[in-house]
Amino acid sequence: MAVADAWGAPDRSTFARRKGARDKVTGNARILAAPAYRRLLAAEPLLKRSIPILILLFLVVVASVRFMSLIAERDEAGQEAKAVLSLAAGELVNALMLAEAGRGDFERNATRLIQKTAQAGSLTANHVLVVTDAAFTVVATSPAATEWQGKNLGDLVSGGQPLFMFGDRAGVMEVTIGETVWYAAVDLTDSRSGAAVAMTTYDSVYAGWRRTVSMNVTLFVVTAGVLLVILYAYFSQAARAQAADRIYVEAHQRIDLALVRGRCGLWDWDMVRGKMYWSRSMYDMLGYRSCDTMLSFGEVAEIIHEDDGDLFELAKRIVAREIVQIDQVFRMRHADGHWVWVRARAQVIDPEAPEIQLIGIAVDVTEQRHLALRSEAADMRLRTAIESINESFVLWDSSQRLLMCNSKYQEDNGLSDRDVMPGARRGELEAKMLAFVSDRRLANANGSQGGASFERQLGDGRWLQVNELVTRDGGIVSVGSDITQIKQHQEKLVDSERRLMATIHDLSLARRAEQERSAELVELNRKYMRETERAEAANRAKSEFLANMSHELRTPLNAIIGFSEVMESKLFGPLGSERYEEYARDIQSSGSYLLGVINDILDMSKIEAGQFSVEREEIDLCPLIHETVKVISLQAAKKNISVETRIADTLSVYADRRAIKQIAINLLSNAVKFTGEGGHIAVRARNVAGALMLTIEDNGCGIPKHALGKLGRPFEQVQNQFSKNHTGSGLGLAISRSLAQLHGGVLKIRSKAGIGTIVSVRIPLRKPATTTGPASRAA
Repeated sequence: MAVADAWGAPDRSTFARRKGARDKVTGNARILAAPAYRRLLAAEPLLKRSIPILILLFLVVVASVRFMSLIAERDEAGQEAKAVLSLAAGELVNALMLAEAGRGDFERNATRLIQKTAQAGSLTANHVLVVTDAAFTVVATSPAATEWQGKNLGDLVSGGQPLFMFGDRAGVMEVTIGETVWYAAVDLTDSRSGAAVAMTTYDSVYAGWRRTVSMNVTLFVVTAGVLLVILYAYFSQAARAQAADRIYVEAHQRIDLALVRGRCGLWDWDMVRGKMYWSRSMYDMLGYRSCDTMLSFGEVAEIIHEDDGDLFELAKRIVAREIVQIDQVFRMRHADGHWVWVRARAQVIDPEAPEIQLIGIAVDVTEQRHLALRSEAADMRLRTAIESINESFVLWDSSQRLLMCNSKYQEDNGLSDRDVMPGARRGELEAKMLAFVSDRRLANANGSQGGASFERQLGDGRWLQVNELVTRDGGIVSVGSDITQIKQHQEKLVDSERRLMATIHDLSLARRAEQERSAELVELNRKYMRETERAEAANRAKSEFLANMSHELRTPLNAIIGFSEVMESKLFGPLGSERYEEYARDIQSSGSYLLGVINDILDMSKIEAGQFSVEREEIDLCPLIHETVKVISLQAAKKNISVETRIADTLSVYADRRAIKQIAINLLSNAVKFTGEGGHIAVRARNVAGALMLTIEDNGCGIPKHALGKLGRPFEQVQNQFSKNHTGSGLGLAISRSLAQLHGGVLKIRSKAGIGTIVSVRIPLRKPATTTGPASRAA
């Protein structure tokens, strides 16, 4: 717009310097009033007529170019899809021929090769890969076409005979499966023992192209619509330009009739040229020398106070047609230097005209403004003070109409902002209030002249004391104070006194009952301590007896075993009968078994008695396990049992060497004992989260699920048809579990009858943080 043409830096002296005849100024204004775009249209009618033709030509050219581009994109999409299918079929058939040369399982290899080809070719879910045999029976497919498995591809596909006859030489063809059109490529192996088929649907190939076409059509339609709207606006603006000339001439005639009496002035603002005309009364109101020349936009903006508004921003809003009228109060600088409050009202003469012109009046409201500001400040201070108090406040006039109240009054009585509008009748307002639970008038010591006091309980449980006083003009002021805490304290005081008396009575009864219970507890505790001491003494005696019987039990057994070995070896000559040899073997085996049982009992008793010492040291686990396996390998070899070990070469643990070896021997012995002829045992040791995990797995008779809870208890054995012929004390697992627990570890068993057993021992690898001598090594 042309508003900025006169936004120059103003010179205040122009108010006094400007002279000239007003008629001359008005005549010049009429000449300048002709809009620039109207003169342009009159001088160049050919351009006006050619604009629609140029727009239509532009739309035709854009549509033609884009149509040819879309056709090319469609051909490119089809060629790319066919190339992908040909490559996928060729790659799959080559993989099939390589797999056929390896003489593997054809169907399993086909499924694996389909997956590998789909991943290597980056095929989407819309692509289908199929492998057939020589008769074109489907052997393997992609997951999207599993229903084709086992069917003849020739029966499924219509129009694809050249593909089955010539293979890759037939290229990529359109075929039909059911009611769906597909692109298909077939490639045959060199021996024609199988074929690879790559397919994709016609719709999936051109789905992206169809979206592009839809988007282009939408954009073209939108673009054409926008251009047509612009064309319509262009001609509409030209039509409004003719009406603007007539409005401009009429505006100057109104200015001559705008002079009025009083402290006011008329002004006329030409927004297009940034010029403003003032009446003589406008100059007198501001103390400037009057002149007939028109003022520039910048000259007027300079004398307006910068805090009261921005004339430039106001002009922009008017030009943008956001507003069509003005009613604002602002300050203008008087010629003497002080500020004058002015109320300016103006209206756009013709809101539809392309040239915006305002005419309005300015009134001096300085005195009224000062009075309003003082009244507003006093009212604001009063309202702020009333709103800030903690009591509810309401003021009624002499006619029982509402003057003001605070938000506390609204909150206590459940009133909305719409209910407490000034002027509301008291009776109507009290009908809208929330009902009180109780309302009691209090006696006033000052008599009726002292006002009235009420004690009210609200629905939410709060208590209010409301005091009403009569003002000098006959109104009523009411103040409500919250006395909830006072009422609660009174109730609590009475209730506390009542409960105190009841508590004293209960305490006296409870004290006598407590004394009787204390005497009973003392007697029961004395009996319990005596029984506990007797049980502990019996347990210690049992454990110490078994621990001290090592020499008395082992010496005779060693003699029995030794003599039986002498008899069996015929050290002093023949015994004279095979029966003696058999007896000698029985003596030797029975003694050995008895010695093993006694050794287990003694070891278990030492652990329970706390006499088993754990001497920790750094142990290289690999040779220790191999040594243990070598000891058990002789027993395993008799039953043709294979023993497999998987142990890290650098695995070490901080533990008792004798205990770790005994755990391994016990677990391996059990595995050999309960594994049948030709079985297999696997020993594995590894580092799992900073701990040794020793696992021994066998495929022996296994353990029933209901018997797993008995394992690890002393002398508990599980008997079934596989294990009833085996002998043993039942202490092997119990000793192993106890030894693992002495090292801060655990022993777990998983087993299934008829399948096998897995025993896992977990022992921390690192040295304990603190050790306190023998106490830390005892069970």
